Amino acid sequence: MIVLGIDTSTPSSAVALLLADGSTVQARDDPPAGAHPGHATRLLVMAADVLARAGIGWSAIDRVAVGVGPGTFTGLRIGIATARGLAQSLSAELVGVSSTQALAAQALAAEPAREAVLVVIDARRGEAFAAAYRAGDHGVPQELAAPRALPPEELAGVLAEAEQAAGAAPRDWLAVGDGAGRFRAQLDADAVEVAPDASPLHLLSAVAICELGARMAGTPIQEILPDYRRRPDAELALEAAGTGKGL
Repeated sequence: MIVLGIDTSTPSSAVALLLADGSTVQARDDPPAGAHPGHATRLLVMAADVLARAGIGWSAIDRVAVGVGPGTFTGLRIGIATARGLAQSLSAELVGVSSTQALAAQALAAEPAREAVLVVIDARRGEAFAAAYRAGDHGVPQELAAPRALPPEELAGVLAEAEQAAGAAPRDWLAVGDGAGRFRAQLDADAVEVAPDASPLHLLSAVAICELGARMAGTPIQEILPDYRRRPDAELALEAAGTGKGL
């Protein structure tokens, strides 16, 4: 099976190709801090690039795997719409992959001695998307605490929930994701080790999306939806305008 993986849950655009022999080809675009993400203009160009480097055409793709979040609202909409369009035009299968689970998978694969991983993605508004995992069967992380949006001072609650689910206190927690660096002070206070700022473990690789997506069953296209984990900014703004709040 040949799987094309896409993730746009963060400002970065990540694309990868998992070939039938297990080899991978990947590309990513990491905009500078504060720059506008280039999801809409970059994804198809990057996909064409990885196909060209692999020496295959679009018709060779058997499955499209897309990160469904949680993550940025616009990014998720663009990524999922692109994945849906490709799957339909190529008559390929489509699967949605948890972006936090994919981050955990690559961290656990890189550091197999770790017992558990806390994934922290910058959710803006001064919040984080957080979820906790431990190693599972066949490289698929087991969820200990489901993803949710919360203020950084509540990250300790995610750890407590995860440890209760595990039936013991996992040792050597490692925090990864673009929110882990932003909220490093809080994680240090919670005695959680944060991967170094320059570590690639903070950047979600579409290879992890491909590898998890290859293990999943195909899903009807209409069932692949963004996993926002909170209400969109535009919806909140409309509600505030309707009630007179914020005026």
